[in-house]
Formats: sequence, structure tokens, C-alpha cells
Amino acid sequence: MQEHRCTLRRIAIGDDAYLGRMLASEQANVLESGLQPKTHALVRIGALIAVDAPAPAYLEAVEAARASGTSDDEIVGCLLAVLPELGSARAISAAPKLGLALGYDVAAALEEALPTRPES
Repeated sequence: MQEHRCTLRRIAIGDDAYLGRMLASEQANVLESGLQPKTHALVRIGALIAVDAPAPAYLEAVEAARASGTSDDEIVGCLLAVLPELGSARAISAAPKLGLALGYDVAAALEEALPTRPES
């Protein structure tokens, strides 16, 4: 039997032992997924964007992506890649959160870019 069919069945029936192993160990999850670590990390970032995850959730995913040799440009490229599927509202929401995980405060940079008003 092909492995992907077995995996789909285990997930579909909610195989607690299998799902528990996949949730408990990132290393086991990467290995079982059959994806390269870099691809695995980018998929995780795409999923965080898709579910509109809170800013802190991006930290571990970005750390894993960087550890696998993913550049910051590739991480931001992941945001661009999901844009057509998720729409601009989700991308707009994710950009500052992803920026913070990368060490870049998008909101502060935007504020600095605004012209200052003369005081009355």
C-alpha cells in the first residue's frame, strides 16, 4: 500500500497516537512529512498566515525556517505566494506579524515614514 494513503486514513480517523507523535515532535513531523526542512518551515509559515495566527506564533516558525537555511526574502516570499489564495486582507494582517518575527517592526517603520505635522 502506498504510504500517503495510510497517512490520510490515520489523519481522517483521528488516530490519536499518530497525531500525538506528529504534534509532539517537530523532528518527527518533518521526517514523516517527507518534505525538506526548508519546505516544511515555509509550509508552516503559510499555514500561520492562512489561519491569521497571532504574532508570537510566527517566532518559532521563522526560527525553524532560518535554521533550515531559508533567507528572510524567501520567508517574505511565502507571504507573497499565499496572497492569491488568501487575499489581500489576510496578507495585510500577516505582514506586520511576520515582520516582527523577522526582527523588523513594520508599524514603526511606517510611522517614521509619515511626514511630521508642524506644531500649532
